[in-house]
Amino acid sequence: MPNLEFIAAKAPVFLLVVARCFALIMTLPLLSSKMVPRIAKVALALYMAYFIFPQVSLVSGKFASYSSYVNADGKFTLEYILLLGGEALIGMVIGFYINIIFAVFSTAGQFFAFQMGFSAAEAYDSLSQVENPLMGQFFNLLAMLVFMQNNWFQMLFLGALKTSFQSLNSFSIISSSDHLMKFMLSGLVHLFANALVIALPLMGTLFLINVAMGILSKAAPQMNLLSEGFPTLMLTSFFVIWTLLPEFFNFFTNSFFTGFRQIERLFISLGGGGI
Repeated sequence: MPNLEFIAAKAPVFLLVVARCFALIMTLPLLSSKMVPRIAKVALALYMAYFIFPQVSLVSGKFASYSSYVNADGKFTLEYILLLGGEALIGMVIGFYINIIFAVFSTAGQFFAFQMGFSAAEAYDSLSQVENPLMGQFFNLLAMLVFMQNNWFQMLFLGALKTSFQSLNSFSIISSSDHLMKFMLSGLVHLFANALVIALPLMGTLFLINVAMGILSKAAPQMNLLSEGFPTLMLTSFFVIWTLLPEFFNFFTNSFFTGFRQIERLFISLGGGGI
């Protein structure tokens, strides 16, 4: 492993690696939360960069195109500052796409809360860092537990991040900006589609209950269905969620697996178009 003298001698390259790692940490779910101290985020970024830095070189690989922009005397030029911004952008792209995957489950929980009558019970969600109904927070927490249980954090740091340094640089983002934009837009489309797939069983069940209560209220107006319908909706909703919970876990796992495969394809396509 490199010592401090070796890192100090190649400090500009090390800072490029730190910029991508720190941007990823600042946009990842859980790690980007305000509950995690800023000093811990900086320390984790430096720790990750320390292990990735020996594999990065200005002589070969994707960082070889940076050699003409990095001064050997360590002076910070405008071109170098722009390279730091480009490396941070790559880290934010990876973290933002992981956030899109988590937003699928949070959005599905919001669909659930709206149908169950819980949409008014919103509170600050420390994971998604937005005002989120209780069911959205519940599904967001389940997704985070599945993410951690299947070691996706390790795969993200040891696999995706490490591979990104071998296949991407700032010029790759510039030369393939159209493809990157299409990739992000397709991710947003899949967000709402997958959220609707998760919420469809419960939404269909509650829709049938509402239709049945509407028919009964017309057939027997003297019945007070308003006071009985709300507890029925809640009990039915919790029963359906409890029944489908194993299927939800499988869907969460498949969604993360598909998301990482999509990121891998993005690296391959952008890396092929990079300088």
